[in-house]
Amino acid sequence: MASSSVDLAGVLRFLQQAERLKNTMRTAFTSEGRQESVAEHTWRLCLMAVVLAPHYPDVDETRLLKMCIIHDLGEALQGDVPAPEQDDDEDKAAQERADLQHLLAPLSQTLQDEIIDLWDEYEAAATPEARLAKALDKLETILQHTQGQNPDDFDYRFNLTYGTQYTSADPLIAGLRQVLDEATERRAETQTSDG
Repeated sequence: MASSSVDLAGVLRFLQQAERLKNTMRTAFTSEGRQESVAEHTWRLCLMAVVLAPHYPDVDETRLLKMCIIHDLGEALQGDVPAPEQDDDEDKAAQERADLQHLLAPLSQTLQDEIIDLWDEYEAAATPEARLAKALDKLETILQHTQGQNPDDFDYRFNLTYGTQYTSADPLIAGLRQVLDEATERRAETQTSDG
């Protein structure tokens, strides 16, 4: 596609706004003890998808990666709501979708529609790609919690039920989940014995 047919200024405005994810913090902490950004979470989620996608030959890897990249994009505007603080997933999802639409405004209608469709597919978790993306999203969060230098009052045991509806059906995902649950229990026990 020739650059003359692309609204380069709109693309740059969108990318400049998306950069906010680098500064949007999550409640997870890195192994060095600093708060993790949404962009960092998204990066490792995509890395997980690359590493595990070969085990899912019926999954469209490109579609999976696109979902992983955009799944939290709407958080660039109002930030991340920690899972323990989410009262109503529908309210969170509606707000995040509206924020995503606002963020996408500088892009062509075709790109806006593609990204919104991917986000809707992810939220519905009705396709193999969306189910895998959802499962990996939950597992990446738990993995970060098990390896991060978290605050003394960090609720490790919350992770033992977090996202189980997405991580229990598939054998490979369930196996990863079991390993992470064991690591979570060890962190929770260490926290209890130290406290």
